[in-house]
Amino acid sequence: EIHIKEPIEKEVNPRLLPGELLLCEASTVYKYIQEDGSNRGTYGKLVCTNFKIAFLDDDSASDDNEPQFKNKIIGENDITLQCVDQIYGVYDEKKKLLTGQLRKYPEKLIIYCKDLRVFNFCLRYTKEEEVKRIVSGIIHHSQTPKLLKRLFLFSYASAAPNNTEGRNQTVMFDTLEDWRDELERTKGTVQYKAVTTNEGYRVSEKLPLYFVVPICVSEESILKYEGRGIPIWCWSCHNGAALLKMSSFPKEQDDSTSQTQKAFLDGIYKTISKPPYELLKTDDLSSSLPSLQDIQTAYTRFKQLFLIDNSTDFWATDVKWFSLLESTNWLEIIRRVLKKAIEVVECLERQHTNVLLIEESATDLCCVISSLVQVMMDSYSRTKSGFQSLIQKEWVIGGHGFLDRCNHLHKSDKEEAPVFLLLLNCVWQLVQQYPPAFEFTETYLTVLSDSLYVPIFSTFFFNSQHQKDTNTTGESLKTQSGPFRFLTVWDWSVQFDPKAQAFLNNPLYAEKPKPDKSQRKTARFKHQRQLSLPLTQTKSSPKRGFFREETDHLIKNILGKRIGKFINSSDEPPNSFREFYDSWHSKPVDYHGLLLPRIDGPEIKVWAQRYLRWIPEAQLHGGGMIATAAKILDLMEEVQSLQVKMDEEHSQAISGDIHAVPMLRNSARLSSLFPFALLQRQSVKPALPTSTWKDLEDEDDLVKRDDEFVDLSSDML
Repeated sequence: EIHIKEPIEKEVNPRLLPGELLLCEASTVYKYIQEDGSNRGTYGKLVCTNFKIAFLDDDSASDDNEPQFKNKIIGENDITLQCVDQIYGVYDEKKKLLTGQLRKYPEKLIIYCKDLRVFNFCLRYTKEEEVKRIVSGIIHHSQTPKLLKRLFLFSYASAAPNNTEGRNQTVMFDTLEDWRDELERTKGTVQYKAVTTNEGYRVSEKLPLYFVVPICVSEESILKYEGRGIPIWCWSCHNGAALLKMSSFPKEQDDSTSQTQKAFLDGIYKTISKPPYELLKTDDLSSSLPSLQDIQTAYTRFKQLFLIDNSTDFWATDVKWFSLLESTNWLEIIRRVLKKAIEVVECLERQHTNVLLIEESATDLCCVISSLVQVMMDSYSRTKSGFQSLIQKEWVIGGHGFLDRCNHLHKSDKEEAPVFLLLLNCVWQLVQQYPPAFEFTETYLTVLSDSLYVPIFSTFFFNSQHQKDTNTTGESLKTQSGPFRFLTVWDWSVQFDPKAQAFLNNPLYAEKPKPDKSQRKTARFKHQRQLSLPLTQTKSSPKRGFFREETDHLIKNILGKRIGKFINSSDEPPNSFREFYDSWHSKPVDYHGLLLPRIDGPEIKVWAQRYLRWIPEAQLHGGGMIATAAKILDLMEEVQSLQVKMDEEHSQAISGDIHAVPMLRNSARLSSLFPFALLQRQSVKPALPTSTWKDLEDEDDLVKRDDEFVDLSSDML
């Protein structure tokens, strides 16, 4: 039985952005709603533009019942062309991957997205000509190789009025002053200098215009091998030790060239091993960490676990969840990367040794490790503006090849690797282990990962600063000619209104105490921070997972709860590492000092909000950490409203009626994966019970229990 809404009678047109063009469309397309496992859905129009694929039904035209966390650029039924992962067609109930030109057109279209959404469209009731146009149009515009200038980024930049790069306190590192300020902030000016040697990109197109090197490195050395073999400064520790990175020489060369390059490197090492520098430790990441190909393979397997077509498939895979998760190797890669970052931290913090990270291009795993080290050691990098400045410095200006690694142009699958996603997964581990230490939330990280595929921002759509600079000139629709003015992703007002942006900020962030406070007040503040440590963090129970641990184990199973996998360490850390690691974890946490993640066993978890947000079976009804966050946001709004009233009364202004408007109190029932998933439907029991269901037949009264909000009155710390 198919439950349907009647086909729409009124014309619904897509909302187009500046520069966005409608390319093809099909009417009477039926979109399945997969949440309840039935064939329920709605009729509408499927359109493809030069920016997105969009499904328009009669609800698309109304602003009623809009979610509180709404993206102003991408709607609920919108898929940017860069976000399309794979497209399948269904022929006589058989699924087939669609590529290139088709001889026969499918009766159903399944689109898998890089943000892990799955869209199912039925084309049986659509005119044959429209089916041909929409299917071939979607495949052509989302899957075939394209030129850089054909990205929507350029169409939008040339058509949008008055685009400005809103900096929002984010340091962009595109000027010499930005680098000098960073040296000043980290007290690295004695040993390091910002250089202009690459102005005009005369050294290398892969290097930024400005960067920092040891004072003793000459301009001739930088020019000699196009910047290869030169230690480039990333960050200085409070004790003077510094983190450096270097692109290595190609390995396959003749003996005479290799000898010359070896002599050059020996000279560089000797130069920076003299005072005022400390000892130097080199670490070749290409041999000590998984290869990019291994990372891509692991992530490809891992994401398949979350691209769920229907409820039956979900419950069928639930029985072998642990073995499936282990076989992907994704969590083990995260653990190895975090462990490597801790090893670097130990050298800098305890041994006072400079660390030089070496990689072929120094723009992939070097970016991951250097960023993680700074997040662990520098509390500024745990603020929102500090973290954004860090991404700018190490990734955007540092020359990470976003265009190739995200395969935005579909030119080469061999270059694709989720390196930036790997960093965000590692940072998420820290955020969920030490929430008060971060000014931003996991929602911020999830939205940042989604922004990788939104081609109106230049941040993640170039391989280097040189590539961006050489492509900024072009024809503008508003003026005769002139440079493109690209948006930066750090201007969050482009995607979200102020209420939605509130979800990006952590209300429990333990701000750094002001230096002018009295000694007594400072001590009390620290004591409160220690008391607010999550008690569950000291345990390593294999039952710990994404959702509330105190929830009944049976209900956890029945809701498809995915538990953090216990990982046996194949390579036992060295004694010095283990001593440093255990020593730090035996002391109270200073949220503004050094942070070390827990990497043993089940401490490494799956990022539930990002990977499970579109799967209703995995939601915890009316609970999870969001229930606590909702209460805190309500209290904060009430406090702010009272503050406004007090200020107005104090200034004897005429006060109107001001009421606190809680953001979440009157919303639909919350899911643990809010704000991306509102709990609107019950999960449906599969047709054929799995072993889990058989074990739980006697517990049916628990399953049918109404959803409840968690009573927070006794839970608040």
